[in-house]
Amino acid sequence: MSRPESPIDVRPITEADLPDWIRALNTGFLRTPDVAETEIADRKSYIVPARTLGAFDAGRCIATFRSFAQEITAVGGTPVPADAISNVTVTPTHRRRGLLTRMMAQDLAAAKERGDVVATLIAAEYPIYGRYGFGPATSTAQWTVDVPRTGLDPRWAGPEDGGRIDLVDGADVRKIGPELFERVRRAQPGAVDRDERWWLVNTGVLRLDRSPWTEPFFAVYRSAGGEVEGLVSYTADDHWGDGKQPLNTATVNWLIAATPDAERALWRYLCSIDWITTVKSGWRAPDDLLPLYLPDPRAARVTTLADWLWVRILDVVRALEARTYEGQGALVLEVVDAGGLTGGRYLLQASEGGASCTPTAAAAELTLDVADLGRLWLGDESVVRLVALGRVREERAGAARVADALLRTSRRPWCPDIF
Repeated sequence: MSRPESPIDVRPITEADLPDWIRALNTGFLRTPDVAETEIADRKSYIVPARTLGAFDAGRCIATFRSFAQEITAVGGTPVPADAISNVTVTPTHRRRGLLTRMMAQDLAAAKERGDVVATLIAAEYPIYGRYGFGPATSTAQWTVDVPRTGLDPRWAGPEDGGRIDLVDGADVRKIGPELFERVRRAQPGAVDRDERWWLVNTGVLRLDRSPWTEPFFAVYRSAGGEVEGLVSYTADDHWGDGKQPLNTATVNWLIAATPDAERALWRYLCSIDWITTVKSGWRAPDDLLPLYLPDPRAARVTTLADWLWVRILDVVRALEARTYEGQGALVLEVVDAGGLTGGRYLLQASEGGASCTPTAAAAELTLDVADLGRLWLGDESVVRLVALGRVREERAGAARVADALLRTSRRPWCPDIF
């Protein structure tokens, strides 16, 4: 006779559960399952137990899920409250039992109740999250720059625009970085906020056992007027080829710039460092200006191009009213939401003065799943493309082109962060 399985309890964790929850998290991400005291102390400092779920089988944690409050920048610059999801794992012994579905449903229902407009996540695997109403809303790219091929003048000695670049330390970055990043992210659709902990981790103040710290170089760009307009964090290796020739690589951890001049100057600086023959860009927007800053753009080779931030719409009205639009027009959208959180038929009316979105009984012009509305919300996807793929149904001829004229943006959205 087979032994009946014990019921699996999905619930918010308690402080006493935290070591076991971390062990399950490490197991899911294929890290050594041992739990260090420093890791427990660090997790305690920032997780919210009520938003940190675990699945427990006979008292042992076998699945993890965490969410936290976030702001995401909508098209046009409005900060929108989001439910950011992270630390999602299911132990290999307990797959295909609906545990993620239970945790996701519990979290999204709570997010809807709180009044979050969207939920966000960075998907480790592509096929998982579409069934919960998430769609890939931004992409990311990485470039590898062959410095000798760029055509840049090796005698470059600094910005030609009157600005200057200086090396600084982590303490300086913690003073000037947050304000600069706020300026950047308020103008960048898809960007999310960074808390104080982000700056502590990324300048080495908070050092975690599982993330060995290598002190990077930090460089700041100041305009001719002395204003901080750009920051970059990078590391360099020590590799020499035959004939005592340098073959060193500078790897960018992150680069933020409030102006094209600042961005150009920082990339130019990285490509001018003695002994550096390769620059790796780190995660960048898919339409980043980097290649076109170079006299020979082919010197910058795309080494990664992939989906990045995924968005799940929780409130269609507030999501569509929060953003701006490229033109004027009206559309009736039939939004299908199997999760039951925000489906229905809506009239979107966009103009230069803003937008309104209201429930309507008028005939639908486009029918789409809530996951595809998530793809479209930040302006990176084409409705015409989704119609061709059979993902969106055009109920009125020409409605897809009208939607693209309203929704798409002149520059692509980008999320600089992983969470």
